[in-house]
Parts: sequence; C-alpha cells; structure tokens
Amino acid sequence: MHAPRHPLLFSLLLAMTLLGADAGHAAEAPDVRELMNPEEFGAAGLGKLTPTELEALNRWLLRYTAGEAAVLRTSSDAVREEARKTEATVIRSRIAGPFEGWSGRTLFRLENGQVWQQRMSGVWRHRAASPEVEIRKNLLGLWEMRMVEGGRRVGVTRIE
Repeated sequence: MHAPRHPLLFSLLLAMTLLGADAGHAAEAPDVRELMNPEEFGAAGLGKLTPTELEALNRWLLRYTAGEAAVLRTSSDAVREEARKTEATVIRSRIAGPFEGWSGRTLFRLENGQVWQQRMSGVWRHRAASPEVEIRKNLLGLWEMRMVEGGRRVGVTRIE
C-alpha cells in the first residue's frame, strides 16, 4: 500500500481513522470542517474548495478510511512513531461538578481550570459526578477527551 501523495489528505485520512471509531459519531460520516478547527482548515487551504469539492473530498476520505486507512497504524513506521509520540501527551483531570454527557458544542470545565469544547457533532447522555477524564492528542495533533470509566471518547478543542 502506498501513502497518499498529498500530506494534507494523509492527515485528514488519519483523523477520520482515529475519530471515526467514536461510537458517538457512528451514525454520520465525519466532515473535514468538523475534524479541523477553523484555523487548521484555513491553513490547509480547504476554504478555497467549493461545496461540491468538499463533498467529494469527504466521500473519498470515507471510502478510503473504510477500506485501507486502518492498515496505516500497523504498516507504516512513520505512523507508528507518531502514535508513540502523541500517546505520551496526556492531560488527566476531572469534570468540575455534575456531568450529563455531550450534545454538539458542549463545554467541559475541568477541575484543573482548563475549559474544552466539543469539536464534532454527536450526542451521548451520561450522568456522573465529577468523572475522571484523559485528554490526549491523536495522530494529527487534534485533542480527544476520554471518559476514564467506560472509555467513551469525543473530539475537543481547548478554549481556556
């Protein structure tokens, strides 16, 4: 298998591979506009694409991810090395106060003072008192929050 020629497409592909495993997003295909924050989207030049071109890119990423992308985690030395590096960056804290899950653009206030926002659509209902979370970067440097109990994940962006 050959890696895609364009690094941006390779990166987007990896994002879909990593984020597509989240059960909260199982009903919908990821969209590059949700996988990246606005700054990343602009820096990648994707704002120049027409809606038709973005739709075509999203369809291609979905087909490629469903077919061959998962192989990259085991067949590419570069991907394995990046996974090893990103796994070393972990923030551990608790949600400050009651937690009721997420529903789109949910804000997560942590006991360590950080505030994170859900960056992809998806809904998960769960009640807990100050649950423990881990936040780590995926292969693209995008952050994911994982509920320690149960392992449920959601993509997040730090806002404070």
